[in-house]
Amino acid sequence: MRTVGVEEELLLVDPETGEPKALSAAVLARAEADDADQDVFEKELYGQMLEFATHPQTDMAELGAEIARCRKEAARHAGEIGCAVAALATSPLPVSPTISINPRYQWLADQYGIATREQLVCGMHVHVSVESDEEGVAVLDRIRPWLPVLVAISANSPFWQGRDSSYDSYRSRVWDRWPSAGPTELFGSPERYHRLVADMVCTGVILDEKMAYFDARLSERYPTVEVRVSDVCLHAETAQLIATLARALVETAARDWRAGREPADHSVALLRLAAWQAARAGLARELLHPDTMRRLPAESVLEALLDHVGDALTDSGDLAGTREAVAELLRRGNGATVQRELLERTGSLREVVTECVRHTQG
Repeated sequence: MRTVGVEEELLLVDPETGEPKALSAAVLARAEADDADQDVFEKELYGQMLEFATHPQTDMAELGAEIARCRKEAARHAGEIGCAVAALATSPLPVSPTISINPRYQWLADQYGIATREQLVCGMHVHVSVESDEEGVAVLDRIRPWLPVLVAISANSPFWQGRDSSYDSYRSRVWDRWPSAGPTELFGSPERYHRLVADMVCTGVILDEKMAYFDARLSERYPTVEVRVSDVCLHAETAQLIATLARALVETAARDWRAGREPADHSVALLRLAAWQAARAGLARELLHPDTMRRLPAESVLEALLDHVGDALTDSGDLAGTREAVAELLRRGNGATVQRELLERTGSLREVVTECVRHTQG
Protein backbone atom coordinates (compact mmCIF):
# COMPACT_ATOMS: atom_id res chain seq x y z
CA MET A 1 0.00 0.00 0.00
CA ARG A 2 1.46 3.34 -1.02
CA THR A 3 1.96 5.86 1.76
CA VAL A 4 0.54 9.36 1.52
CA GLY A 5 1.57 12.55 3.28
CA VAL A 6 0.01 15.99 3.05
CA GLU A 7 1.42 19.50 3.40
CA GLU A 8 -1.09 22.29 4.00
CA GLU A 9 -0.55 26.04 4.08
CA LEU A 10 -2.91 27.98 6.35
CA LEU A 11 -3.64 31.69 6.52
CA LEU A 12 -3.08 33.50 9.83
CA VAL A 13 -5.85 36.02 10.47
CA ASP A 14 -7.16 38.37 13.11
CA PRO A 15 -10.13 36.54 14.69
CA GLU A 16 -12.16 39.76 14.91
CA THR A 17 -11.42 41.59 11.67
CA GLY A 18 -10.49 38.66 9.43
CA GLU A 19 -7.41 40.50 8.18
CA PRO A 20 -4.23 38.45 7.60
CA LYS A 21 -1.64 38.83 10.36
CA ALA A 22 2.14 38.42 9.91
CA LEU A 23 2.63 36.36 13.06
CA SER A 24 4.06 33.09 11.74
CA ALA A 25 7.33 33.49 13.65
CA ALA A 26 5.47 33.82 16.94
CA VAL A 27 3.20 30.86 16.16
CA LEU A 28 6.20 28.72 15.20
CA ALA A 29 7.92 29.64 18.45
CA ARG A 30 4.87 28.37 20.33
CA ALA A 31 4.83 25.16 18.29
CA GLU A 32 8.56 24.57 18.81
CA ALA A 33 8.05 24.79 22.56
CA ASP A 34 5.57 21.92 22.28
CA ASP A 35 7.49 18.65 21.98
CA ALA A 36 4.65 16.97 20.11
CA ASP A 37 4.65 19.59 17.32
CA GLN A 38 8.35 20.30 16.77
CA ASP A 39 8.49 18.46 13.43
CA VAL A 40 5.00 19.39 12.21
CA PHE A 41 4.95 23.14 11.51
CA GLU A 42 7.25 25.08 9.16
CA LYS A 43 7.98 28.65 8.14
CA GLU A 44 6.68 29.81 4.77
CA LEU A 45 7.56 32.61 2.37
CA TYR A 46 5.13 35.04 4.02
CA GLY A 47 4.61 35.98 7.64
CA GLN A 48 0.85 35.57 7.20
CA MET A 49 1.18 31.83 6.45
CA LEU A 50 1.78 28.69 8.49
CA GLU A 51 2.55 25.30 6.97
CA PHE A 52 2.20 21.86 8.47
CA ALA A 53 3.11 18.39 7.22
CA THR A 54 1.50 15.11 8.21
CA HIS A 55 3.34 11.86 8.70
CA PRO A 56 3.13 9.28 5.89
CA GLN A 57 -0.01 7.16 6.22
CA THR A 58 -1.46 4.16 4.41
CA ASP A 59 -4.96 4.44 5.88
CA MET A 60 -6.87 7.40 4.47
CA ALA A 61 -9.13 7.75 7.50
CA GLU A 62 -6.04 8.04 9.69
CA LEU A 63 -4.61 10.62 7.31
CA GLY A 64 -7.83 12.62 7.48
CA ALA A 65 -7.75 12.46 11.27
CA GLU A 66 -4.17 13.73 11.29
CA ILE A 67 -5.03 16.63 8.99
CA ALA A 68 -7.85 17.58 11.36
CA ARG A 69 -5.56 17.25 14.37
CA CYS A 70 -2.84 19.40 12.80
CA ARG A 71 -5.39 22.09 11.97
CA LYS A 72 -6.63 22.09 15.56
CA GLU A 73 -3.06 22.29 16.89
CA ALA A 74 -2.30 25.16 14.52
CA ALA A 75 -5.42 26.93 15.78
CA ARG A 76 -4.36 26.34 19.40
CA HIS A 77 -0.87 27.75 18.88
CA ALA A 78 -2.25 30.72 16.92
CA GLY A 79 -4.88 31.39 19.53
CA GLU A 80 -2.22 31.63 22.23
CA ILE A 81 -0.88 34.77 20.55
CA GLY A 82 -4.25 36.23 19.62
CA CYS A 83 -4.74 35.14 16.02
CA ALA A 84 -6.56 32.34 14.20
CA VAL A 85 -5.96 30.01 11.26
CA ALA A 86 -8.14 29.78 8.17
CA ALA A 87 -7.87 27.20 5.38
CA LEU A 88 -8.27 29.82 2.67
CA ALA A 89 -6.21 29.65 -0.50
CA THR A 90 -6.30 33.44 -0.89
CA SER A 91 -7.24 36.21 1.50
CA PRO A 92 -10.74 37.52 0.80
CA LEU A 93 -9.73 40.84 2.38
CA PRO A 94 -7.03 43.16 0.97
CA VAL A 95 -3.54 42.33 2.20
CA SER A 96 0.05 43.49 1.76
CA PRO A 97 2.13 40.32 2.20
CA THR A 98 5.12 40.40 4.56
CA ILE A 99 8.07 38.38 3.26
CA SER A 100 9.77 36.32 5.97
CA ILE A 101 13.39 37.15 6.81
CA ASN A 102 15.45 34.52 5.02
CA PRO A 103 18.23 34.76 2.37
CA ARG A 104 16.34 32.43 0.04
CA TYR A 105 13.14 34.45 0.31
CA GLN A 106 15.04 37.68 -0.25
CA TRP A 107 16.52 36.18 -3.43
CA LEU A 108 12.98 35.40 -4.62
CA ALA A 109 11.89 38.97 -3.91
CA ASP A 110 14.88 40.43 -5.76
CA GLN A 111 14.57 38.05 -8.71
CA TYR A 112 10.82 38.14 -9.33
CA GLY A 113 9.77 41.54 -8.01
CA ILE A 114 6.04 42.13 -7.86
CA ALA A 115 5.27 38.48 -8.63
CA THR A 116 6.85 37.56 -5.29
CA ARG A 117 5.21 40.40 -3.41
CA GLU A 118 1.76 39.30 -4.60
CA GLN A 119 2.14 35.55 -4.05
CA LEU A 120 0.28 35.18 -0.75
CA VAL A 121 -1.55 32.00 -1.71
CA CYS A 122 -2.07 28.79 0.25
CA GLY A 123 -1.87 25.38 -1.38
CA MET A 124 -1.96 21.72 -0.52
CA HIS A 125 0.71 19.27 -1.64
CA VAL A 126 0.22 15.50 -1.62
CA HIS A 127 3.22 13.14 -1.45
CA VAL A 128 2.59 9.59 -2.70
CA SER A 129 5.33 7.00 -2.37
CA VAL A 130 6.91 5.44 -5.46
CA GLU A 131 9.40 2.61 -5.75
CA SER A 132 11.95 4.39 -7.94
CA ASP A 133 12.57 7.43 -10.10
CA GLU A 134 11.67 5.28 -13.10
CA GLU A 135 8.25 4.51 -11.67
CA GLY A 136 7.88 8.12 -10.51
CA VAL A 137 8.50 9.60 -13.94
CA ALA A 138 6.17 7.06 -15.53
CA VAL A 139 3.52 8.22 -13.06
CA LEU A 140 4.16 11.91 -13.83
CA ASP A 141 3.69 11.25 -17.53
CA ARG A 142 0.35 9.49 -16.97
CA ILE A 143 -1.39 11.66 -14.36
CA ARG A 144 -0.93 14.95 -16.23
CA PRO A 145 -4.43 15.27 -17.80
CA TRP A 146 -6.21 14.36 -14.55
CA LEU A 147 -4.63 17.04 -12.38
CA PRO A 148 -7.00 19.87 -13.44
CA VAL A 149 -9.86 17.83 -11.96
CA LEU A 150 -8.12 18.07 -8.58
CA VAL A 151 -7.94 21.84 -9.07
CA ALA A 152 -11.71 21.98 -9.55
CA ILE A 153 -12.40 19.80 -6.49
CA SER A 154 -10.08 21.77 -4.21
CA ALA A 155 -10.90 25.25 -5.57
CA ASN A 156 -11.11 27.57 -2.57
CA SER A 157 -9.92 31.01 -3.69
CA PRO A 158 -12.69 33.08 -5.30
CA PHE A 159 -11.68 36.41 -3.77
CA TRP A 160 -8.58 38.53 -4.39
CA GLN A 161 -7.77 41.82 -2.68
CA GLY A 162 -11.34 42.37 -1.57
CA ARG A 163 -13.07 41.53 -4.86
CA ASP A 164 -14.58 38.48 -6.51
CA SER A 165 -12.03 37.26 -9.06
CA SER A 166 -14.67 35.37 -11.11
CA TYR A 167 -12.48 32.27 -10.66
CA ASP A 168 -13.07 29.40 -8.25
CA SER A 169 -9.31 28.88 -7.91
CA TYR A 170 -7.63 32.22 -8.44
CA ARG A 171 -4.73 30.88 -6.36
CA SER A 172 -3.76 28.62 -9.25
CA ARG A 173 -3.69 31.57 -11.65
CA VAL A 174 -1.48 33.58 -9.28
CA TRP A 175 0.78 30.58 -8.72
CA ASP A 176 1.33 30.20 -12.47
CA ARG A 177 3.21 33.52 -12.48
CA TRP A 178 6.30 31.61 -11.35
CA PRO A 179 8.38 30.87 -14.46
CA SER A 180 8.73 27.18 -13.61
CA ALA A 181 5.10 26.48 -12.67
CA GLY A 182 2.49 24.51 -14.58
CA PRO A 183 2.10 21.31 -16.59
CA THR A 184 5.03 19.54 -18.19
CA GLU A 185 5.76 17.71 -21.38
CA LEU A 186 6.14 13.93 -21.41
CA PHE A 187 9.50 12.95 -19.91
CA GLY A 188 9.79 9.29 -20.85
CA SER A 189 12.69 8.56 -18.50
CA PRO A 190 14.27 9.73 -15.25
CA GLU A 191 17.29 10.91 -17.20
CA ARG A 192 15.21 13.33 -19.26
CA TYR A 193 13.41 14.55 -16.16
CA HIS A 194 16.59 15.27 -14.22
CA ARG A 195 18.31 16.79 -17.26
CA LEU A 196 15.44 19.23 -17.74
CA VAL A 197 15.53 20.29 -14.08
CA ALA A 198 19.32 20.70 -14.24
CA ASP A 199 19.05 22.77 -17.42
CA MET A 200 16.43 24.99 -15.79
CA VAL A 201 18.72 25.63 -12.82
CA CYS A 202 21.64 26.37 -15.15
CA THR A 203 19.69 29.19 -16.79
CA GLY A 204 19.89 31.12 -13.52
CA VAL A 205 16.19 32.02 -13.81
CA ILE A 206 15.39 29.68 -10.91
CA LEU A 207 17.57 29.22 -7.87
CA ASP A 208 17.72 25.44 -7.52
CA GLU A 209 15.80 22.23 -8.14
CA LYS A 210 13.38 23.04 -5.31
CA MET A 211 12.03 25.72 -7.64
CA ALA A 212 10.90 23.22 -10.28
CA TYR A 213 7.31 24.15 -9.45
CA PHE A 214 5.72 21.62 -11.80
CA ASP A 215 2.09 20.61 -11.24
CA ALA A 216 3.53 17.27 -10.16
CA ARG A 217 7.17 16.40 -9.65
CA LEU A 218 9.61 14.02 -8.03
CA SER A 219 10.27 15.20 -4.50
CA GLU A 220 13.88 16.18 -3.90
CA ARG A 221 13.58 15.08 -0.24
CA TYR A 222 11.44 11.95 -0.24
CA PRO A 223 10.88 8.87 -2.47
CA THR A 224 7.56 10.30 -3.60
CA VAL A 225 5.66 11.91 -6.40
CA GLU A 226 4.49 15.31 -5.16
CA VAL A 227 1.13 16.50 -6.53
CA ARG A 228 1.07 20.29 -6.15
CA VAL A 229 -2.00 21.61 -7.99
CA SER A 230 -4.57 21.88 -5.20
CA ASP A 231 -5.78 24.86 -3.25
CA VAL A 232 -5.71 24.34 0.48
CA CYS A 233 -9.18 22.92 1.07
CA LEU A 234 -11.68 24.65 3.34
CA HIS A 235 -12.77 21.35 4.89
CA ALA A 236 -10.44 18.64 6.17
CA GLU A 237 -12.60 15.94 4.58
CA THR A 238 -12.03 17.50 1.15
CA ALA A 239 -8.29 17.43 1.80
CA GLN A 240 -8.63 13.73 2.62
CA LEU A 241 -10.54 13.22 -0.65
CA ILE A 242 -7.82 14.95 -2.67
CA ALA A 243 -5.15 12.79 -1.00
CA THR A 244 -7.15 9.61 -1.67
CA LEU A 245 -7.64 10.49 -5.33
CA ALA A 246 -3.98 11.44 -5.71
CA ARG A 247 -2.86 8.04 -4.41
CA ALA A 248 -5.34 6.28 -6.67
CA LEU A 249 -4.07 8.26 -9.68
CA VAL A 250 -0.47 7.32 -8.85
CA GLU A 251 -1.33 3.65 -8.40
CA THR A 252 -3.38 3.55 -11.62
CA ALA A 253 -0.58 5.24 -13.56
CA ALA A 254 2.01 2.81 -12.20
CA ARG A 255 -0.16 -0.14 -13.19
CA ASP A 256 -0.66 1.28 -16.68
CA TRP A 257 3.10 1.75 -17.02
CA ARG A 258 3.84 -1.82 -15.93
CA ALA A 259 1.21 -3.08 -18.37
CA GLY A 260 2.88 -1.19 -21.22
CA ARG A 261 0.06 1.30 -21.76
CA GLU A 262 1.34 4.58 -23.16
CA PRO A 263 0.44 7.95 -21.62
CA ALA A 264 -1.92 10.35 -23.37
CA ASP A 265 0.16 12.65 -25.56
CA HIS A 266 -1.68 15.90 -24.82
CA SER A 267 0.29 19.06 -25.50
CA VAL A 268 1.26 21.41 -22.70
CA ALA A 269 -0.91 24.02 -24.42
CA LEU A 270 -4.02 21.85 -24.03
CA LEU A 271 -3.13 20.98 -20.45
CA ARG A 272 -2.87 24.69 -19.66
CA LEU A 273 -6.34 25.22 -21.11
CA ALA A 274 -7.70 22.37 -18.98
CA ALA A 275 -6.11 23.89 -15.86
CA TRP A 276 -7.49 27.34 -16.70
CA GLN A 277 -10.98 25.95 -17.25
CA ALA A 278 -10.86 24.08 -13.93
CA ALA A 279 -9.71 27.21 -12.11
CA ARG A 280 -12.42 29.32 -13.72
CA ALA A 281 -15.34 26.92 -13.50
CA GLY A 282 -14.68 24.79 -10.45
CA LEU A 283 -17.47 22.22 -10.11
CA ALA A 284 -20.29 24.53 -11.13
CA ARG A 285 -19.87 24.37 -14.90
CA GLU A 286 -17.96 22.38 -17.50
CA LEU A 287 -14.45 20.92 -17.35
CA LEU A 288 -12.26 19.48 -20.10
CA HIS A 289 -12.45 15.69 -20.14
CA PRO A 290 -8.92 14.34 -19.57
CA ASP A 291 -9.17 11.87 -22.46
CA THR A 292 -10.80 13.99 -25.16
CA MET A 293 -9.95 17.54 -23.98
CA ARG A 294 -13.50 18.54 -24.79
CA ARG A 295 -16.04 20.19 -22.48
CA LEU A 296 -18.36 18.09 -20.37
CA PRO A 297 -20.32 18.86 -17.19
CA ALA A 298 -18.09 18.72 -14.13
CA GLU A 299 -20.15 15.90 -12.61
CA SER A 300 -19.49 13.75 -15.71
CA VAL A 301 -15.74 14.44 -15.51
CA LEU A 302 -15.71 13.50 -11.81
CA GLU A 303 -17.46 10.24 -12.71
CA ALA A 304 -14.81 9.63 -15.38
CA LEU A 305 -12.10 10.16 -12.76
CA LEU A 306 -13.75 7.65 -10.41
CA ASP A 307 -14.00 5.13 -13.27
CA HIS A 308 -10.35 5.71 -14.19
CA VAL A 309 -9.08 5.01 -10.67
CA GLY A 310 -11.84 2.59 -9.65
CA ASP A 311 -9.68 -0.53 -9.47
CA ALA A 312 -7.05 1.20 -7.34
CA LEU A 313 -9.72 2.58 -4.98
CA THR A 314 -11.34 -0.85 -4.72
CA ASP A 315 -8.04 -2.55 -3.89
CA SER A 316 -7.25 0.00 -1.16
CA GLY A 317 -10.75 -0.24 0.28
CA ASP A 318 -11.49 3.40 -0.50
CA LEU A 319 -14.05 3.18 -3.31
CA ALA A 320 -17.27 3.44 -1.32
CA GLY A 321 -15.97 6.23 0.92
CA THR A 322 -14.62 8.17 -2.04
CA ARG A 323 -17.91 7.96 -3.91
CA GLU A 324 -19.73 9.21 -0.82
CA ALA A 325 -17.24 12.07 -0.43
CA VAL A 326 -17.64 13.10 -4.08
CA ALA A 327 -21.44 13.01 -3.79
CA GLU A 328 -21.27 15.21 -0.67
CA LEU A 329 -18.87 17.59 -2.40
CA LEU A 330 -21.23 17.98 -5.36
CA ARG A 331 -24.11 18.60 -2.98
CA ARG A 332 -22.29 21.21 -0.85
CA GLY A 333 -19.95 22.66 -3.43
CA ASN A 334 -16.23 23.32 -3.21
CA GLY A 335 -14.68 25.93 -0.93
CA ALA A 336 -15.22 28.69 -3.47
CA THR A 337 -18.94 27.95 -3.56
CA VAL A 338 -19.14 27.97 0.23
CA GLN A 339 -17.28 31.30 0.43
CA ARG A 340 -19.58 32.95 -2.10
CA GLU A 341 -22.64 31.63 -0.29
CA LEU A 342 -21.30 33.06 2.97
CA LEU A 343 -20.80 36.45 1.33
CA GLU A 344 -24.30 36.39 -0.12
CA ARG A 345 -25.73 35.54 3.32
CA THR A 346 -23.66 37.94 5.44
CA GLY A 347 -22.76 40.70 2.98
CA SER A 348 -19.31 40.92 4.59
CA LEU A 349 -15.93 39.52 3.57
CA ARG A 350 -14.91 39.85 7.21
CA GLU A 351 -17.71 37.48 8.14
CA VAL A 352 -16.63 35.15 5.34
CA VAL A 353 -13.20 34.85 6.95
CA THR A 354 -14.49 34.39 10.49
CA GLU A 355 -16.95 31.71 9.33
CA CYS A 356 -14.15 29.97 7.42
CA VAL A 357 -12.05 29.92 10.60
CA ARG A 358 -14.80 27.72 12.05
CA HIS A 359 -15.03 25.57 8.90
CA THR A 360 -11.26 25.01 9.05
CA GLN A 361 -11.54 23.14 12.34
CA GLY A 362 -14.63 21.17 11.35
